[in-house]
Amino acid sequence: MKSKQKKLVRAQLDETLRRFEPLKTVGTPRKGWIRAIRDALGMTGEQLAKRLNVNQKRVARIEQDEKLGKVTLNTVQSTANALDCIFVYGFVPRTSLEQTVRNQAKLVAEKRTARSNQMMRLERQELGQKEKEKALRDLITEITDTMPKSLWDER
Repeated sequence: MKSKQKKLVRAQLDETLRRFEPLKTVGTPRKGWIRAIRDALGMTGEQLAKRLNVNQKRVARIEQDEKLGKVTLNTVQSTANALDCIFVYGFVPRTSLEQTVRNQAKLVAEKRTARSNQMMRLERQELGQKEKEKALRDLITEITDTMPKSLWDER
């Protein structure tokens, strides 16, 4: 996919993901979602087990696995159905996908310019602060525009 297409895809996906912004502040209940919803519905573990066609020990295990982050998506999906819920799975970017790319491009650009500045300093051709800042901004823009395959190699 070309970099302009990637940018368009990012923008479209960012727009879609903005709808999930309010979910950033929603925390997982201490008991886990499955147990919290089951309790709120007044459903026993045995009743949920019957709905899932499993034994009561399996329900306890599902609830424990959810709290430990070991439950599978398939299990959560079937349990949600048994609880008359819709399981929603997704990612909510901390900022935006575009900002994530820019942050990574900045990291790459800073490392590149640091090496370049070091060489120039040794050759006594170091740029002034404003020139360095402009060169950094330009490099960040170039990286985000071209989206090199190596963008995510740096940490």
